[in-house]
Amino acid sequence: MIALPPVLMTSEPGSFAYWTFAERHPRILDDIVTWNDYPAAIVASLRALRDELTRGVIQPLREDAPDREFWNDHAREHLGKSWLDVPWYWAEAFFWRRILEAVRYFQPGEFYRRDPYARQKRDELAPDAAPRALLSVWRHLPSDAAGVFRTLVQASLWGNRTDLSYAQVRDDRNGTPALERERANILIDDTARVWEFLQTPRARIDFIGDNAGPELLFDFALTDFLLRAGSAEKIVWHLKPQPFFVSDTMIADVHIALDALANSAARELRELAARLRAAIDAARLVLIDHPFWVTGEFFHTMPEDLRANIAQAELVISKGDANYRRLVGDCHWDPTTPFETAAGYFPATLVALRTLKAELIVGLKKGEAERLQAQDPAWLVNGRRGVIQFLRK
Repeated sequence: MIALPPVLMTSEPGSFAYWTFAERHPRILDDIVTWNDYPAAIVASLRALRDELTRGVIQPLREDAPDREFWNDHAREHLGKSWLDVPWYWAEAFFWRRILEAVRYFQPGEFYRRDPYARQKRDELAPDAAPRALLSVWRHLPSDAAGVFRTLVQASLWGNRTDLSYAQVRDDRNGTPALERERANILIDDTARVWEFLQTPRARIDFIGDNAGPELLFDFALTDFLLRAGSAEKIVWHLKPQPFFVSDTMIADVHIALDALANSAARELRELAARLRAAIDAARLVLIDHPFWVTGEFFHTMPEDLRANIAQAELVISKGDANYRRLVGDCHWDPTTPFETAAGYFPATLVALRTLKAELIVGLKKGEAERLQAQDPAWLVNGRRGVIQFLRK
């Protein structure tokens, strides 16, 4: 691993990181109160966390939970500081963990393992919402395998626009993007290189998952294609062990989404659900989670057991903006830094599918960032652009 540039900080005036903690996350805490029927004591805990974000200082995790020592050890150097004066990705991860403390997610009783974002995830799967978006793509797939792969990869990429924690993207979307029109917004597109790599059948392909809802359904379609086309003998999905970033996918969310497809009025979607369930039963689609995925650590500090597991994959598909940030260290990279320089340490061949929602990027041509900045000052954070970046080991 090369020396990293300075990390993005919440203290940077005018930055998206600053806005996230000054405006966006306090609103999310208000939303959680609205979404749920929590008793007064839990509402008070959420309000206290909101006050801490806006005018207090970072407090340790206090609940009796197996991960308290881990989090407080990693928080030690930040305790007593403002939330607007710490590394951005770490602060986000700790914020989502503190929400689970406030809602008693790990405590015995009525709210044990109750997902505070369940209603929002469920709404995304309403019969005329996410399944319809998938169906609109499914029924217009090209006739050739390369074209199907290209279309499903792009659908999986743009599905990331629907992150429930990111209202700026959520409120701007208008159903399934017209994929051909959107191709101009893919700043780096290595799809052809990935397809060429897959001309040799692979024993195992891994997904590092991201959001539930529409993105998950598009990931279903891509997974189904890879299995049916013989591109992979087995696919392993790495998912979150607990709620994270509002809409991040847990194993339970996969089964809820499969149920939604199985109950669809569309025969194609019912058949997709049946094939994926059969793949799970046959261990051709494996769903696993790991505590690392919900920490504030970057991928280059991945624990050895997880690293060794991922190293068995012949291709890893990393989904979403947060995973991209963890992959390259959430740093102030020169945008012309080669992807291989920032992510070359990764233990397997990799493709990153990322919709841009943070102020960092690598792999651009000289002058491209400046051109984009002149066209659209919010190009790095408004979710309108994406990358499909390939690293072959």
